[in-house]
Amino acid sequence: MANHVLLNNVEHKNLRVIQDFSLSPDAKQMCVAAFPVEARHAQAHYPLVFAKVGEGNFQMVALFGLEQGENLFLDDDKWHASYRPLVIEKGPFLIGRSNTDDQERLSIHVDMDDPRVVNETHDNSVDVFLPHGGNSEYIDNVANVLSTLHESQASHEQFIAALEANNLIESFVVDIDLDGNGTNRLSGFYTINEDVLKSLDKDALGDLHEKGHLNTIYMMLASMSQLSTLVTRKKERA
Repeated sequence: MANHVLLNNVEHKNLRVIQDFSLSPDAKQMCVAAFPVEARHAQAHYPLVFAKVGEGNFQMVALFGLEQGENLFLDDDKWHASYRPLVIEKGPFLIGRSNTDDQERLSIHVDMDDPRVVNETHDNSVDVFLPHGGNSEYIDNVANVLSTLHESQASHEQFIAALEANNLIESFVVDIDLDGNGTNRLSGFYTINEDVLKSLDKDALGDLHEKGHLNTIYMMLASMSQLSTLVTRKKERA
């Protein structure tokens, strides 16, 4: 059960965060949400596809594994990729919102029930605040990550809307032979329909380019080559 509280340097002056990815609930999923702003970095490591969430809305996700609960980039407490998606990088923190004088104010909240959050010195842990109360380099980075995630919500919605308007999202299924260890079917995800993309007229392509969506599309298409990375990792573990 999550226990989200407003982060402050008085009540949480001794707060530390254990840098152990195996303790993160998000890291134990086969995929996490990803956003256009990180597509260029993420595509070098993970397949970027779409999943349906909530009421059937599309969400870009970075695939970590080929079946539920599998993360092939996580080995004990270490993450084996030089880039980690923003949702992983934010750790046990999240954005809190409040309205003051008709203006939305954003603040950092922390999940006190997250197993990475401790109030004493622990191996492989980092301070949230400095001894005199200032922000540590760690929490400053988290604040930047959270700000980027907040700003990315609108651009992601616009990206999805543009793809749907041009019928550019299609489902796909991949059957993977695990060399004597059975077959793994990857299904329930969606990708860019390349045939439709190729058939778009110059006005539609120009609009996608002008709004910055075309670059994200190309990054997603390029990322599909990382499926072979997942297969290789899967075979090594098998």
